[in-house]
Amino acid sequence: MDYQAFFKSRLGNLQEEGNYRVFADLERKAGAFPKAIRHVDGESHEVTVWCSNDYLGMGQHPDVVNAMKTAIEVSGTGAGGTRNISGTNHNHVLLEQELADLHGKQSALLFTSGYVSNWASLGTLGSEIPGCVIFSDQLNHASMIEGMRHSRARKEIWKHNSPEDLDRLLSDYDYDVPKIVAFESIYSMDGDIAPIAEICDVADKHGAMTYLDEVHAVGMYGPRGGGIAEQEGISDRLTVIEGTLGKAFGVMGGYITASDELCDFVRSFSSGFIFTTALPPAIAAGALASVRHLKQSEIERARHKERVAYVRKRLDGLGIPHTPNPGHIIPVIVKDPVKCKWISDLLLDNYGIYVQPINYPTVPKGTERLRITPSPLHNEEDVDKLVNALSDLWSQCALARAVA
Repeated sequence: MDYQAFFKSRLGNLQEEGNYRVFADLERKAGAFPKAIRHVDGESHEVTVWCSNDYLGMGQHPDVVNAMKTAIEVSGTGAGGTRNISGTNHNHVLLEQELADLHGKQSALLFTSGYVSNWASLGTLGSEIPGCVIFSDQLNHASMIEGMRHSRARKEIWKHNSPEDLDRLLSDYDYDVPKIVAFESIYSMDGDIAPIAEICDVADKHGAMTYLDEVHAVGMYGPRGGGIAEQEGISDRLTVIEGTLGKAFGVMGGYITASDELCDFVRSFSSGFIFTTALPPAIAAGALASVRHLKQSEIERARHKERVAYVRKRLDGLGIPHTPNPGHIIPVIVKDPVKCKWISDLLLDNYGIYVQPINYPTVPKGTERLRITPSPLHNEEDVDKLVNALSDLWSQCALARAVA
């Protein structure tokens, strides 16, 4: 087999379909977010980032920056090993305690990313609980799907955000059969929010554990940033709440929170936890500072909510179609992969605006979009520049506008 020709052919197909991923070479500017420096063809230009998951700009917050600097001065850079072999730093312990408190759980367990926390936790629970069946929302993230696949447990897929369909599928199994209902609070591509309480009602009825991915909600919702479950006052109803430190908290890493026994179980049986180097102490220290700050500060969340509403209002005023949802993610729908990539390229090259195109397989074909994530640090001038540029390109592409 000509391996290189095979690779080249498959990559060529992606390029023709408009689904080939191109990375923007960016240099974030501390203290100036959402501004960044783009490097291309030996030159550099300032751009405004409109698709970052650093939703609140905590990646440059003085408390976070200073905590990381201090931790490096005190403990050096790397953790020096796995958590089991010399790699557990005091900052890890403090952060796990803070995260458990954030979600009202007994314990928390840190991982190197949100992807790994889902993969390792669902993979371990599904494989180690005898006869376990996992019930997965049909739009769950790839990390959850990979964890379920890795577990080799039986999997049932229920219609997105449908407690009725979940109830139908669960009814096929005896009450005593071990079951896990896995779903997300906010779905990253459409920004819709799950009916958590209703899903918990169904799970309780059938004796199932619940596993809630809150990665796009932690730091963002609830009086202390505990996510949608905290906002709705139902964190205690979830068996496992999983989150990330790499989005609203502005650093890196993932975690689960649950009972002492469940966290210890995953800690003791998960290869994805046991055999990987621990997060650097500075990362844990920065995350700890971020979590503590957002527990007591509402300013960032309030400003963020105002900015999201303003962006939606301006888009509506120019007829730029976007998916309505109660969350902070604004999907601007293009419905064509080539045009979506073309608009993204022109925004970056001609307007200094960076919005990554989201095409298949991340979203279904025919739903291609620009995923816009406003932050409290985008000002009105940034917003006006964005929506006016989109309006210009919408006309050039002859795309349909929304009717008010």
